Order: sequence, then structure tokens, then C-alpha cells
Amino acid sequence: MTAPFEFTRALVRAPSKSVIRGLRAHRGEGPTHQGVLREHRAYVAALAEAGVTVEILPALEAFPDSVFIEDPALVFPEGAILLRPGAPSRLGEADALAPALTARFEETQALDIGFADGGDVINLGDRILIGLSSRTNEAGAKRLSALLSKLGRKAEIVATPSGVLHFKSDCALVDHETVLSTQRLAASGVFRGLRVIETAPGEEQAANALRINGDLLLAAGFPRTAETLTDAGVRIVPLAAKEIARIDAGLSCMSLRW
Repeated sequence: MTAPFEFTRALVRAPSKSVIRGLRAHRGEGPTHQGVLREHRAYVAALAEAGVTVEILPALEAFPDSVFIEDPALVFPEGAILLRPGAPSRLGEADALAPALTARFEETQALDIGFADGGDVINLGDRILIGLSSRTNEAGAKRLSALLSKLGRKAEIVATPSGVLHFKSDCALVDHETVLSTQRLAASGVFRGLRVIETAPGEEQAANALRINGDLLLAAGFPRTAETLTDAGVRIVPLAAKEIARIDAGLSCMSLRW
């Protein structure tokens, strides 16, 4: 089994013009289509630079959040799982994504009970954590755990900190034995047996990073967290993510990787 951060292929979806109406918890300045498009293009370029072959699916205007392609599915070299996003406006995204996954994977399963978002799932290698949240309920998590078992994957259901949208809003895998985490999530003890690098106070948004082969893609603008990671020997690729952050998203959300 390959390392959980080693990838050769990725699937992304172009941002729709409707992305400006994407879901967000707080009012205030929203994103622009051009701003999201610019960040998305830089993200795709970073994936390619890391050695990943990237395929771009067309935009879906009916689904403003569909650029965040990680939420309606999980993919592994051995198969894919179509999920049931917890936000009503996103429920049709898995059906729209299904043809692309069945064309690329020999085995494709589908979550048929409860709700689960890919943003609540992190692959640590020896186990997969599924975080309960406002988008992933217990029924969905238990069913997803069973589907993962069919792929030979062991899952563990844990809690997402209160007020946090997705489990991976607060954490990212750095290497085989290290995670980047907010203090509030690290304090829960879910990362037993792993070294934890905590984000600097006030830089919690930096936790939604993405390890791709030898690089850690990190949202720009969090200098203290970036310095801590660099001092720990991590090779960082900073990427602008202010526009996607305005619709409660981060770097891991924009691709499916295997």
C-alpha cells in the first residue's frame, strides 16, 4: 500500500461562475469568480509541479460548491466511494461526479445511509479518521466505515471540534508520523502515536494544508506556522487561498488524489 501522501493522479473541477454563491458560515466579503479561478489555476499548477497528472472536469453551474470536489467522494488506488454531502445544496454533486469515477476506477461504491463529506475524512496510513460534524452524521460515518473496510481500510470515528466545519479544516497529514493540527483538535487526543505540529495562535486556517509527494501545500499568509514547519524540515509550497477561504474552504478540498 502506498503512503497516504504519495499520488500520481488527481481529479479537479473547474470553478463555476456560481461559486460566488457558495456556502459560508459568516457574512462579509465573498469571493469573486476570477479570484477563485486564479487560486484554482495556481493549485493545479502546484499539483503538476509535485509530479501529479491532473485532469480537469468542467464546471457545474448548478452546484456553486462543486469546485470542492473532495467532499462528494473518496478515492484510493483500489477504488472510489461516492458520498452523500451533508449540505442539501450539495446532494446532487455525487451523482454528477459518478461517471468520471466509474470511468477511472474498477470498483466504485456509494454511500446510501446518512451523510458524510470528504472534508471530514483523513487518511493517516494505518487508519482513516472520520470526523463527526454538521456535515457528517453518525449513520453516515458508520456506513462509510463499512465501505472502507471492503477496500481493506480501517476506519475510526472521532469528533470534530465544536464550531469547525470539517475535520480537515483543523488538520493535515505532514508525513508518516506527523500531523499539522490546531491546538483545539490536538487536545482531543485523536492523533495518538503521532507527532503533532500545532498551528500558531491566530493561524488556525493554516491547518488545512495538503501533502503531495514531497511538498506540503500551505495557504499563504501564516508566517509563524510556515516557519515552524520549515524548521521541522518540511518543504512548503505557499499558495494563495484567501478567495476560497471566504466560502469556508481550504487547499485539501479542491482535488481527489490517488
